[in-house]
Amino acid sequence: MGEPGRAVRLTLAYEGTDLHGWQIQPGRDTVQGLVMGAAARVLGEPVRVTGASRTDAGVHALRQVASLATSSPMAPAALQRALNALLPPAVRVVEAAEAPAGFDARRWARGKRYAYLIDRSAPADPFRRRYAWHVPFPLDAGAMAAAARALRGKHDFSAFCAAAGRDRTPVCTIRSVRVVTRRRLLAVCVAGDSFLHHMVRNIVGSLVEIGRGAQGPGWIAELLHGRDRTRAGRTAPAHGLVLVRVLYGPVDREPRPKPLPLY
Repeated sequence: MGEPGRAVRLTLAYEGTDLHGWQIQPGRDTVQGLVMGAAARVLGEPVRVTGASRTDAGVHALRQVASLATSSPMAPAALQRALNALLPPAVRVVEAAEAPAGFDARRWARGKRYAYLIDRSAPADPFRRRYAWHVPFPLDAGAMAAAARALRGKHDFSAFCAAAGRDRTPVCTIRSVRVVTRRRLLAVCVAGDSFLHHMVRNIVGSLVEIGRGAQGPGWIAELLHGRDRTRAGRTAPAHGLVLVRVLYGPVDREPRPKPLPLY
């Protein structure tokens, strides 16, 4: 048997369409539940798996990070192969590595990067229906980008927090927010130290209101100041959201993420 405090860092990619989010739920396929079940079979013991982000049902991930606590001495590379042999095709372990004792993927995280994809095609592109929100009217990307600048910095994001997430501090720091267009796709890319429940999806829903001309670019700043969720835009659908990367250690030492596959 290995040391009881051993930790393995898993980097996961998953397509969340048919999954019920990250957090384990009895009788439902979740990423945490599937990984824990597969790891218990491989290692022959119950394991604890903690994810850096509790993504919702339908949300995808390119590089979710999870900490796996075990006493097994199995090498990370062998563990990665064994887990991928048991996990469904929608969930892959893309990396496995030894981690410092006590490593906790959620508590040690210094920030996260998300991207939200919007399909502006007419009609909707059927090959993007699982990964992008189809918005069937013109969007002014310039107005959306101008409005998004107000989100940068440290703010109270109560106006963009779902009711289920109001048991924690609403103050977060957004390090960057960009609106990127490529052909008929638009991406809202957001990086910050932490995020409230549905925060990115609520921000995107509000930016779409500005993009279609229903509100002016100054509306985002007004929402931040008012702290009233009922005044903001709708919650954008889950399937357009991707967890791009989880950051650890000094942020300025993190490599820049690879460009998003927008087409």
